[in-house]
Amino acid sequence: MSDEELAKDLGPLAALTIGIGTMIGAGIFVLPGTAVADTGPFAAVTFVLGGVIALFTALSASELGTAMPKSGGAYFYINHALGPLFGSISGWANWIGLAFASAFYMYGLGEYVNTLAGVPAVALGPVTLEAAQLIGLVGALLFIGINYFGAKETGGLQIVIVLLLMGILALFTLVGLFNADFATLTSGVPPGSTGEILPVTGIIFVSYLGFVQITSVAEEIKEPGKNLPRAVIGSVLIVTSVYALFLVVLLASVPTELVANNETAVVDAAVLLFGEYSIAGVGLGFVGWILLLFGGLLATASSANASILSSSRINFAMGREKIVTPALNEIHPQFGTPYKSIAITGGLIVVFLLAGNLELLSTAGSVLHLIVYGLLNVALIVMRETEPEGYDPDFEVPLYPMVPIVGAITSFALIAYIEPFVIQLSVAFVVFAGIWYFLYARSRVENRGVLANWVLDRSEELPQSAVSAVTSVQPEGDDYRVMVPLANPATEKHLITLASAIANQRNGTVVAVNVANVPDQTSLEAARDRGAHDAARDLLERAQNDAETFGVDVETHVVLSHRAFEEVFAAANTYGADITVMGWGPDSHGAPGRAESAIDELAQSLPCDFLVFRDRGFDPSRILVPTAGGPDSDLSAAVARMLEAEFDARVTLLHVADDVDAGRTFLSEWAAEHGLSDAELRVESGDVEERIERAAEDATLLIIGATEKGLLSRLVRGSLVLEVLNRVDCSVLLAEKKHDRGLLDRFIGSRERDAHSETGVTTNPSTPTVEGDSEERNRSQSER
Repeated sequence: MSDEELAKDLGPLAALTIGIGTMIGAGIFVLPGTAVADTGPFAAVTFVLGGVIALFTALSASELGTAMPKSGGAYFYINHALGPLFGSISGWANWIGLAFASAFYMYGLGEYVNTLAGVPAVALGPVTLEAAQLIGLVGALLFIGINYFGAKETGGLQIVIVLLLMGILALFTLVGLFNADFATLTSGVPPGSTGEILPVTGIIFVSYLGFVQITSVAEEIKEPGKNLPRAVIGSVLIVTSVYALFLVVLLASVPTELVANNETAVVDAAVLLFGEYSIAGVGLGFVGWILLLFGGLLATASSANASILSSSRINFAMGREKIVTPALNEIHPQFGTPYKSIAITGGLIVVFLLAGNLELLSTAGSVLHLIVYGLLNVALIVMRETEPEGYDPDFEVPLYPMVPIVGAITSFALIAYIEPFVIQLSVAFVVFAGIWYFLYARSRVENRGVLANWVLDRSEELPQSAVSAVTSVQPEGDDYRVMVPLANPATEKHLITLASAIANQRNGTVVAVNVANVPDQTSLEAARDRGAHDAARDLLERAQNDAETFGVDVETHVVLSHRAFEEVFAAANTYGADITVMGWGPDSHGAPGRAESAIDELAQSLPCDFLVFRDRGFDPSRILVPTAGGPDSDLSAAVARMLEAEFDARVTLLHVADDVDAGRTFLSEWAAEHGLSDAELRVESGDVEERIERAAEDATLLIIGATEKGLLSRLVRGSLVLEVLNRVDCSVLLAEKKHDRGLLDRFIGSRERDAHSETGVTTNPSTPTVEGDSEERNRSQSER
C-alpha cells in the first residue's frame, strides 16, 4: 500500500484558498479582543509581526515543497532531512497541533452560531457541554464527512467559502474607512502595552497555521513547482495584509472598549458601523450583524475544513513512512482519500473539542506548529548544506542562509511567550513522540535521513561523538547491516566474501571497519592530524571492491582508538550492526587469549549477532551444522540457509543424542522449522566432539552455535576448551546471538556463570554440549 499515489485534483486557486481559508478564521474573528485588551492599537502590530515570522518559514517551505512535492508537507521534509526521530516529533506535533487548531476553529464556530441561535448548555452526567462545544461538535462531524468524500470536493468548497469571506471583510473595511478616525489610534494606549507585543504575538500566531498546510497536499496540486510557492507565499502576504488593514480600520472606527475582551467584537462593530446608514428610514445595523455573523461562521468553518484536510494527509504520510502503522495508508476505493487517517484525525478533534477551552486549544495549536516551523527551517539548511542527490527545487530561498536561520530562531523563541502550562503540555507531546519513535517506529522505519547519511559518509573526518550521536538514534528497520572488522589483509577477502553473501541475501549493507590502534601516549586528535588512518585505506578499498562484486551496498570506516578488540563492540553499536563477522586467529584484533575483565564483560553483552570465522580457506560448498536447538543454533541455521542460497551449498545437520529415534524426530522437525528441509540429516550417539570431528571430515565449513555461556566470551579469555574446533581441517564459524547481561547477573551471577562455563554443567542434561570439561561433557550437554 505504500506506493499508492493521491490524484492531482487541486488547482492553483484551490491551493491558495486552502492557505487563506485556514488562516482567516477564528484568529481574526475571535482573537482581536484578546490582542486589543493587552496591546490596544498595537494589536495590528502583533498580527503583522506574526505574518513576518510566518513569511520566513513560508519561503523555506516553498523551496522544500518544490523539491519534494509529497503528501505530508513539513513532516515529510523534516523526516527526510533530519531523520525519523525528528520526523516522529514533527509528524506528531503537526498532526496533533492541527487537531487542536481544528477543535479551536470549531469552538469559534460554536460561539458564532450560539450568538445567532442561543443554544443552551447540555449536561451529560457529571460533564456539562457549553453551547459552543455542542455546536462545534456538530460542525466537526460535518466537515470530517466532507473531507471523507474527496479532495476535489474539499478544494471546491474552500474556494467558495474564501471568496465569500473576502467579500464580506472587504465590505466591512470599506464601511469602516468612511467612519474611521485614525487620530484615535495614538490615544488610549494601555500602559506597558509595548512589552506585551511579543506575548500577544504568541497567542495570535494560531492565525497563521494555514500556509504550510498547503505543502501537506502538495502531492495533489497540479504543477506544484509553479503553483505551490505562489500559494504558500501568496497566502501569507494576502492574509497579513488583510489582518493589518482590517484591525487598523476596526480600531479607528469603533471605540477600543467595544473590541477589548469581546469574542464577537467584529459583529458588534458591524452593527455600530452599518447602523450609521439607513434605507427608507430603516437602519442597516441588522445588515452588518447578519453579514459579519455569517462571515464569522464562514471563517471558522473554512479554517476547520482546511485543517482537517491537511491533518489527515500528515497522518497519511506518517503511515507511508511507517512512523505509524502503514494500514492508515489505505485509500478508499470510491472516493480516493485516506479515509482511515481522516477518521482518526476526526476522533482527536472531537476529544480535544470536548476536553478543552478556547484559549487552551488555540495556544496548544500555536506551540506545536512553532516547533514544526523551527525544525522545517533547520531541514532546509541541512538539505542545502549536504546537497543530496536529486535535490533540485524549482524555487530557491533568497538571502540564504539568513532566511532559514532567522525563521528557526524566531519560531523557537516565540514559544517562550506562550502560557507555561501550554508549553509543558506541548513538551509532553514532544516527549511522547520521541518515546513513540524508540518503542514503536524505530524498528519499522527504513530511511535514516539525509543528515545521518551525510554524517556516516564522513565518519573518518567528524568527531566520533557526532557519529555515535547520529547512529544511536538511527532506525533499526533500516537495511540489514553486516559489520566486518578488518585487521589482516590475508583474511580480508574471505571475511568480506562471507559478509557480502549474508548482506546480499538480506538485501543489506556491508560495513567494513578498520580499528587503527593508537598508543595511549598519543591523543586521537593528534593521530588524526598525522594521518594515522591512511594505512587502513588500502585495506578498506580492497574490501569495498570485493564486496561490490556481490552488488551489495558498502560503507567503509576507519576508527582511531586506544583500544583494539574492545572497539569492535563499540563500532557495532556506532554503525548499527545487525550482525558482525570477525576473524579468529592468534593476532585477530589484538586480543589473543587476553583475560581482561573489561573485554570479558563486553563479550558477555553482545550488541548484535556475532559470527567468528576461523579461516582455513573459504569454501561453503559443504556445510556442517551440529545442533541441539536453542537460539544460537537458530542463528547457525539462518547463516547456513543464506550460504546455501548464495552458493548452492550442500548442508548437513548433525544431532548427537542417546535416543537415536527421538533424535531423528527432533532433527527432522528442527530442520523444517528453520527452512532446511532439504538438508542431509545425521543423528548419532556417543561423544559429541568425536561425532562432530568425524562428520566434519567431509565438510568444508563447520558452523557451530554458542552455548548459553558464550563461545565468544570463552574465546576472548583464551579458555575455549572445545578441542574439536582446533582438530578439524575445515574452516569454522562460531555463531552467537545478541544478548545482554542483566543487573542481577552482573552483580551476583558472574561467579556462578564462570563456574558453569568451566564445567559445562547445565540444567538440561539431554542436549549435547560444544564446550566444557571433557569428563563432564560425556554426561552433561547444553544447547548451542
